[in-house]
Amino acid sequence: MPRFLLGVSLKMYFGHAQTVAWCRAVAELARTHAAVREGHAELFVIPTYLSVPAVLEILDGVAVVGAQDLATADSGAFTGEVSGAEIAELGCGVVEVGHAERRGLFGETDDIVRAKTHAALRHGLVPVLCVGEAARLAPADAARECIRQIEDALASARAAGCRGRVVVAYEPHWAIGAAEPAEPAYIRAVCARVRKHVRGLVDFPGSAVIYGGSARPGLLAEVAGDVDGLFLGRFAHRPEALDAILDEALSLATAGARA
Repeated sequence: MPRFLLGVSLKMYFGHAQTVAWCRAVAELARTHAAVREGHAELFVIPTYLSVPAVLEILDGVAVVGAQDLATADSGAFTGEVSGAEIAELGCGVVEVGHAERRGLFGETDDIVRAKTHAALRHGLVPVLCVGEAARLAPADAARECIRQIEDALASARAAGCRGRVVVAYEPHWAIGAAEPAEPAYIRAVCARVRKHVRGLVDFPGSAVIYGGSARPGLLAEVAGDVDGLFLGRFAHRPEALDAILDEALSLATAGARA
């Protein structure tokens, strides 16, 4: 597996034409950057639903494409919903589940996150499972809360015998949309505990822990020892910023190889 996993959620910031233009720039970047070509970094991109088919075509072979949400059900009279079955049918590989904005703006509960995680895994999708504490805590307490959320989210899938990779995106709620991410020492202290737990999930081999919450260029080098990558939002809206983060990944990976 690549050493670093770098994801970008475009949320609802871009229109379709802007999404297409951004993805074309990222595709060119990914095809030529040594971090991707040499297998040091894996990319995934999560656009809005309407842009998924175009983005799948543009990023074919250079990045995994995903959806920002999915329904708990697989089919039926659920106006406005999109099922995991359809997301997988289109060719997506990942789907975001349980983001703090879904919880805060749309009232998603632990029960809903649990059902959506199960829906993702039963259709062979990798859930990008967003976890994090609502208010700043001591790192050990924040990690315990994240582990509780992980175990709760996986409960139905585990009981049904689902298997697959899970990407845990640690996003402290208080850092989302902030000018700066959480402090590197705090991120490392929380993620070290969470990653130890995630690597012990025998039913979900190959799972990873990445950091989101105002993640930016320069952060990867400060936290790389305790995270598997970054989950980026607005700080990746300029392809040059993603280029800079890939430079960091390449430098870290090659330095590690030399060591």
